[in-house]
Order: sequence, then structure tokens, then C-alpha cells
Amino acid sequence: MLTRRNKLVLLKLLSLFSVVRGYNILVIVLAQYFTSIFILAPHIGLRHILLDPNLFVIVLASTGVIAAGYIINNFYDKEKDLINRPQKTMLDRLVSQRTKLTGYFILNFLSVVCASYVSFRAVMFFSLYIFAIWLYSHKLKKFPVVGNVMAALLAITPFFAIFIYYKNFDEVIFVHATFLFLILIIREIVKDLGNLRGDLAHNYKTIPIFYGEKTSKQIISTLLLISGLPIYLLLTRYQIGFMYLYFLLCILFLVIFLFALWMSKKKTHYVWLHNILKFIIVTGTFSIILIDVNMILDKILW
Repeated sequence: MLTRRNKLVLLKLLSLFSVVRGYNILVIVLAQYFTSIFILAPHIGLRHILLDPNLFVIVLASTGVIAAGYIINNFYDKEKDLINRPQKTMLDRLVSQRTKLTGYFILNFLSVVCASYVSFRAVMFFSLYIFAIWLYSHKLKKFPVVGNVMAALLAITPFFAIFIYYKNFDEVIFVHATFLFLILIIREIVKDLGNLRGDLAHNYKTIPIFYGEKTSKQIISTLLLISGLPIYLLLTRYQIGFMYLYFLLCILFLVIFLFALWMSKKKTHYVWLHNILKFIIVTGTFSIILIDVNMILDKILW
């Protein structure tokens, strides 16, 4: 039987997990390792990648910076989120603002210390990443277009860290990154459509507020059509193994998404649209292993 004190401790741990978006971080960690194994370093054995201390430190530093980024974003958005996401905000408030800020500085400091194990360039990379996240959370996210593009860039930055580490400049990697980047921008605009009340109340000049709901949907529709280009290239020009099944599924879901977008009017509708995009992103993480199924056995035996 849990005591009242133990229940409070568990609630605070749950609150902290909610603040740092632990589930998102887990997906990013898996995506970094899957990308390393199947895309960036297919010629290196599985054991060597999993036991590579430099890669582990890069992933660990990325995890720390991302967690800290969620904390500082939560700190600046606390009033806005009380309107947009009241239930989550009440849970997040179980951890004091002072504790959150302390965690923010500790996580960033430890991330830079970890990066120093790899190289001075890694220290500079993660220091700039930390600054960019702070600048986005404090200023840039309040502006249309710039905020959305910056959010998408920050989301894919952890993959650039391992991209630079392996020095793999294959064209197919940029095509994959372009598709992910477009989906992330679309997701940010959809989030803004669902957060209109809170954004208006706190003077956020997002795309839906600055240009209107109809124009926002037109922008999303255009980005969806553009995202069809990397999908087409990946299906016809590059060897992606059974991952073609994922992109065929993406086409189906994006067509459904487009029709649902123009019928959406309420916040709950935009939440569903956001969930469709999240499903596409998360499914894409696990579908990376489909690029070369035989490679899985080869790497295990290597």
C-alpha cells in the first residue's frame, strides 16, 4: 500500500516525465541508433555501432539537450499551455519552476561535458544547439514561419550530430531528411491551429493568427504536395528495400490527412490531425529496419 508521501513522489516523477516528454526522447534515441545502423553506417557491424562509446556519448548528449529544451519550452509556455492544455499543465505544475530551471542547467551542463569526450567540435555543436533551443523558446516561436521552420530544424538537429560523426554524404540521406523536415513543419502549423486560443491570449504571432485559418490550410496543403516529391524519389530512384511499404502507407495517410484538414474546425479535429502526423513520424522510425532486412542478420553475425 503506497503512503501519501510515496504517491506524491510518484506523481512528481510522472510530472517530470511529462515535462521532458520522455516518450518522445525514447523515440529519438531509437531513431538515432536505427539511422546509424541502417542508413549512415551500413558497412559497420551491429556490435561495433552499439558498443561505440563516441556514438553513445553523442546520443546521450542529444538526449540531455532535448530534455532540457522541453523544460525551457515548458517554462516559457506555462501560461499559454494553461489555456491550450490545462490537464497536462496541472500535472506539470507538480514540479516547481525552480526545480525545472535547476534541471535545465544541470542537463545542459552534463550534455556539454559528455560532448567534450568526443571532441571540441562536438562541444561547440551542442553549445550552439542549446543556445538555438533557448532562442526559439524565448523569442522565435512567437513569430510566423520563422518559428515553424526553426522548430522543425531543431527537431532534426540530433540526426545531424550523427550524420557529421559518420561523415556520410549520400544523396538519399538528404532526401529522407527533406521528407521528415516537411512533415515536421506541417505538424508545427497543425499544432498552431489547435492552439489558437492560448496563442491569441499571449500575443503569439503564429501562421494561423497572422495569415488566418484558411491560408494556413493552403500552406499545409502545398507542403503536403511538396512532400510527395521526396516520397516519389525514394520509391523510384533509391534502394530502400521493404521500406517502400512505409511510404505507400504514408501516401494513404497523407491523402486522408488532407481531406480531414479541410473539414477540421475544432481543436479536437486538429489534435487528431496532429496524431496522424505523429504516427507517421514514429512509424517511420521503426520502418528504417525495413531498408535491408538481410542486413539485420548480417550485422548480428558480424
